Order: sequence, then structure tokens, then C-alpha cells
Amino acid sequence: MPRIYPVRRQEVTSEVEHAFEEHIQKYNGRITNMKATLARSLPAFEVYMQWYVLYEEVKKLLGNRMAPLFAFSISQASDCPLCSTFFRKIIIDNGEHPENLQLSEREQEILSFGAQVSSCRGVIRNDVYDSVKKYFNDRDLVTLIAFAGQMIATNIFSNVIETEIDDYLSDYLKPNTTV
Repeated sequence: MPRIYPVRRQEVTSEVEHAFEEHIQKYNGRITNMKATLARSLPAFEVYMQWYVLYEEVKKLLGNRMAPLFAFSISQASDCPLCSTFFRKIIIDNGEHPENLQLSEREQEILSFGAQVSSCRGVIRNDVYDSVKKYFNDRDLVTLIAFAGQMIATNIFSNVIETEIDDYLSDYLKPNTTV
């Protein structure tokens, strides 16, 4: 049971409805339980939806396969059931199994970096940082680190309010997970 319930569409202000419609149009997105809860504060909703801007940049850097894997590694390390399940869906829909990924050394280093940023609250070992620095320039590293921070913020928000996993994600829950 969530600590704060999502706002119902019929309860939102015209400003929030406009923000919802803009989000749906711009990102072909849906208003999920997390987004509807964020909408209780329009500034919070607007700030958190900037995640999409960074995610598009991460996709340019890592590609359409690795971007969701990177976000998944961060979300798993944050122990966020909602966000992990969201990315499990993308990974599975792309034809892979999250528990049995075939990764190159480079890909594994990138995912380990994301997981360690999350699990160690950003205090990562030099060898982990250096393993990723060899692939990216400073601008790209800033993008990846900022995205990791935004992803962690999303994980924290979802965990603190105990956001219910949306129905469309239920088939993608990690095996042996209950809602």
C-alpha cells in the first residue's frame, strides 16, 4: 500500500493536466502511479520528468540496448522494485533475460559503474571509475553520472512512498517477487 496515493486524473488542476498531456505527447509516455503521485506537486513532477532528457542523452552514448541496462543496474543496486521492474520490461521486450545477460567486458564495466554509483552513494573506487573513464570524455561522463543521480532520485522517491507497481508491469516482476 503506498504511503501517498497517486492523484486521480479528475482531481488534477488544469496546470497538472497540461503537464500530463505535454509529457504524453513529447515522450509517448503514460501517466504511471509514480508520475501521478509526483503530480501532487507540479514542480516535483516537472523536475523528475527531466529524467527523460538525460535518458535520451544516455541512449546516444550507450545505445538502445545498454541505456536501459545501465538504468536497470542502478535501480537494482538501489533495491527499487518499481524502477527495476520498469527496466526489466524494456530488457525482456527487447529479447533478453535480465538474469542471463551476455555482456562484453566494456558493457560489464559500465553496468558495474552504475551499480556502484548507486550502492555506494557515489563514493566509488578509483578502479571502477577508471574502468569507465577510458571509454568516455568528460562531457559524456558528466551525462552518465548526472543520469545515475537522477535515476537514484527516482528510486528513492519510489521506495520512500512505496509506489505500487503499475498493472502493465506485473508480468515483468522479477521471479519470486510479490507485489
